This record gives sequence, C-alpha cells and structure tokens, in this order.
Amino acid sequence: MNARSRQARQTLRNRTRSQRAATRINRRGVGSLTTHCLAAGLTPSQARTVASSLRKNATKAGVQGVTGTAYRKGQARTCTRYTPAQVAAIAVIYRPRRAEYKACAAKLALAA
Repeated sequence: MNARSRQARQTLRNRTRSQRAATRINRRGVGSLTTHCLAAGLTPSQARTVASSLRKNATKAGVQGVTGTAYRKGQARTCTRYTPAQVAAIAVIYRPRRAEYKACAAKLALAA
C-alpha cells in the first residue's frame, strides 16, 4: 500500500468515525463527552483526553448529565451523558493549550 492510499484510508476512517458519533448524538439527544469530542473530529485518544478535562469542568459549571449504562465487551458500567447544550456550557469554561483541542472546544461551544 502506498502513502497516498494509506492517507486516503485514514481520512475516510476519521470522517466515518466523526459522522457516526454525530448521528448517534442526534438520534438519542445525548452522548458521553467522548462521543461529543469524536463528533467534533478528534481521534479516540485525543477525545478521551479532552473528555477527561471537560468532565472536570462539568463540576465547575454545575452541569449534571443523565446517568446511564454503557456496555463494552460484555461488561456494564455507568456513564454520564450530556446534551449538546450542556456540552457547550462546559466547553466555554474549558481552556485548552493545543491547537487541535482549541478547535474542538470551539466546535463544541457552537454545537448547541
């Protein structure tokens, strides 16, 4: 596989991941912070990093999401899901340093 094919496949994979996350949020009305970050265009590892920072800022903003159950590899765990408006309120407080994270925070703030 040459570099051009590899880059095209990576672009398509990233775009598909973002679209699926955005569709899931639109369909259900709520999503975890990681899902919102994926919908904003971050990679999974970057989305987990930003979501943990947003989670800390959620307590500062006084935003409480809906508690739900997520299933992964057959195990159930509790998670908190947020509406786009709640995520926008959290993203206003969030002050990232990296350029990718700043762009994500701007998208999340405008999502509501």
